[in-house]
Amino acid sequence: MRPSVVLVLAVVVLAGCTAPVDVDPRDDWDGDPDNHWRAETLTVSYEAADDRDYGPAVRKALAYWSDNAGRYAGYDVALRVADDPAAADVHVRFVDEVRDCGTHTDDDAAGCAPVLSTPEQVDRPVDVRVETGLSGASTVAVLKHELGHALGLTHGDEPRSVMRSESRLTTRPETNATDRAFPWASETLDVHVAADVPPEQRDETERQVEAALGYFAAGAGGTVPESARFRRVDAAADADVVVTVTEADDCRPESGSCGRLSGVDPDGDGALERYTRLEVTVVGVEPAAVGWHVGRWLGTGFGLESESEYPEPLRENASYEERRGEWWE
Repeated sequence: MRPSVVLVLAVVVLAGCTAPVDVDPRDDWDGDPDNHWRAETLTVSYEAADDRDYGPAVRKALAYWSDNAGRYAGYDVALRVADDPAAADVHVRFVDEVRDCGTHTDDDAAGCAPVLSTPEQVDRPVDVRVETGLSGASTVAVLKHELGHALGLTHGDEPRSVMRSESRLTTRPETNATDRAFPWASETLDVHVAADVPPEQRDETERQVEAALGYFAAGAGGTVPESARFRRVDAAADADVVVTVTEADDCRPESGSCGRLSGVDPDGDGALERYTRLEVTVVGVEPAAVGWHVGRWLGTGFGLESESEYPEPLRENASYEERRGEWWE
């Protein structure tokens, strides 16, 4: 009775914006004319909104562009951490949220930097923002992308692995849904019920589903928090939990039930950190046992894994009679 599990990683925008032209270039520059920074070395300072050490990530991103600026930006330049932050060419801020990045007002932006291509656009220190909470590898990826903008690259430029406009990023390790007291983002779950059964079975089917929902709203015998609330909705597309009761379904060749649990895996560890949808299909089961099958899958949706975690009425060893009794009382 294991569910089909869907993992979803976060797809985020890697943003850049066009810088204003309001600063005079360095007229005495006699180096590469393609170098709009008019400097052989760029110094980078950084500060963080949390207590994490971002030094290793910053140094990796700087080393990447020191090695690759000539190939991709069209001019050679060395990047290093600034000895004097007050005189830095670029200042990186690690912030809780990246907002108001030019044309990008999306809450999914993980970084922001101006796209610089002329000396007139360089206004030291150039501001670069990167979201906190990302994994080490994703932090480096965002830094490389945003520094690429500062070096003159736009979305779609080579290297595309660095400069693509969207990327799948992971967060630092987070608590798995099965280890959370409440594995959903909201304590109020919208429920849609579709009963494709004969008319004479519909009232009992509805009673069974409501009994299962009520049992979990009351804490399921102390196995889940009593804070859960269920709200019925008319459209399946709007629901967190979809219960379908039918005579036949492709999910199983005989009577019983199946489920599909979806959620997000922001830290990329292969386990869901939050659930976003539970789809329960009860197939060819007599109305008196519908509630037991729904309750069993609700247990999965609340992070119960081992049989010992389930409330006793919903364990697999429940008898034929127990599954058809008023087990929720």
